[in-house]
Amino acid sequence: MQFTAAQIAELLQGTVEGDPQATVTRLSKIEEGGAGSLSFLANPAYAQYVYGTTASVVIIGKDFPLTAPVKTTLVRVSDAQGAFAKVLEMYDQIKRNKKGVSSQAVISEGATHGTDCYIGPLAFIGENARIGNNVKIYPQAYIGDNVSIGDNTTIFAGVKIYSDCVVGKDCIIHSGTVIGSDGFRFAVGPGGGKKIPQIGNVVIEDDVEIGANCAIDRATLGSTILRKGVKFDNLIHIAHNVEVGENTYYAAGGVVAGSTRIGKNCMFSGQVGIIGHLKIADGTIIAAQSGISKDTKAGESYMGSPAWEASKYRKSYIHFRNLEKLVERVKDLEEKEKG
Repeated sequence: MQFTAAQIAELLQGTVEGDPQATVTRLSKIEEGGAGSLSFLANPAYAQYVYGTTASVVIIGKDFPLTAPVKTTLVRVSDAQGAFAKVLEMYDQIKRNKKGVSSQAVISEGATHGTDCYIGPLAFIGENARIGNNVKIYPQAYIGDNVSIGDNTTIFAGVKIYSDCVVGKDCIIHSGTVIGSDGFRFAVGPGGGKKIPQIGNVVIEDDVEIGANCAIDRATLGSTILRKGVKFDNLIHIAHNVEVGENTYYAAGGVVAGSTRIGKNCMFSGQVGIIGHLKIADGTIIAAQSGISKDTKAGESYMGSPAWEASKYRKSYIHFRNLEKLVERVKDLEEKEKG
């Protein structure tokens, strides 16, 4: 990536203060900027750095006041943080704009892929797999038989997608994640546990992002489903026949047991555990390290393990913190009664 300050200003609909031909080739934080880097200033708490930075270009708000001269070239825009986010998005797209099929990739009989795809070295595409347009499949990814992947989806290195699973368009699946591994079901009898075959699949709808080292189990029958717009952090396990509703966000370390139904627009913090066969209502918010053992109410917040309504939990926690004092008071009262 190489741009001049003038080109950046044109892209962001801003104005240049300084050298319009100042060139940048990389991005940096303003406190770490150096020659050839592009940074931004939006938070007044970081204003001190703009006066001494050696970054070649700094994006800054059009009304941001400066109290001393600066050495860098400024690009003034209406929203510095939003403008820099746009630059980050463009940079990311350029970085990921790989095309072509490696001679070291293995594409099985009957598999098809669309135009402008990237299939990296040692990637494996199973029989009758269907890969859409502009799909990026990085090295050492495994795409099983009969898998379908929609347009503009990125599958990073080392992802494993088992047979018959469906991934929509505009999805991102990060390294180490496994889609379609067997659900954890055994028929337990006198002779021990007998594995119950898991013959369903996983369906991932459009615009879903799944972090690194997640495990999404296939259904026993039917489908485990992640609805449109779901966003997962790293290290999340979704068990067989779970359904996660649209635009639900789940931070790292979460576990959902089998056949639970999660509504849309939910937000779960890190290390949230949810037992099986529950109904998590639309808009549910769950605090970190909570354990959910019963159905939730729409739009309610929960915390604790076992979790209950956050408002009630906070009130009770005040008493819990004073429990030692309360015990001492009870002991004193009992001693007085004896005396």
